[in-house]
Amino acid sequence: MALILTPVVLLLGHVVVPQQLSLLSARHGWANGGPGWLNLLGLIPIGAGAAFLVWCFRLHFVGVHDSFEMERTQKYLVVGGPYRFTRNPMYLCGMLIWLGWIIFYGSVAVLAGTVVIWGSVGMLVVPWEERNLEARFGEAYLRYKHSVPRWLGRMSR
Repeated sequence: MALILTPVVLLLGHVVVPQQLSLLSARHGWANGGPGWLNLLGLIPIGAGAAFLVWCFRLHFVGVHDSFEMERTQKYLVVGGPYRFTRNPMYLCGMLIWLGWIIFYGSVAVLAGTVVIWGSVGMLVVPWEERNLEARFGEAYLRYKHSVPRWLGRMSR
């Protein structure tokens, strides 16, 4: 069920919602009902974010033996791939996609929606998930947490 539900939720959250938000304000850069060439540059971060998101999902759902493993809770801590540089690569991918939609639609409403959504993710969702990961994986997660930044950048040691 999660295999079907995940792409649907991603499409709704990262495609339909920004498109609907863009209808609430002027689309700057658009002419004759279509995006201008500068707006089309927004497709670059959208594509990059989507590609990295697929990479992250592959790391989560394909086990060590390349067998498909889909469970409600992870039995292992993913620390490879983009997880070596940030503890939240999927959220960063989502932010990159939304940045692309801001550029593509040229819409203040999409910008406002992005600020609200990602502010909530950063202040509520991520801390909640980190507490759960700490409880589930204990010392292994704490070591990972102290060696990899929450977002991007260098860890201060």
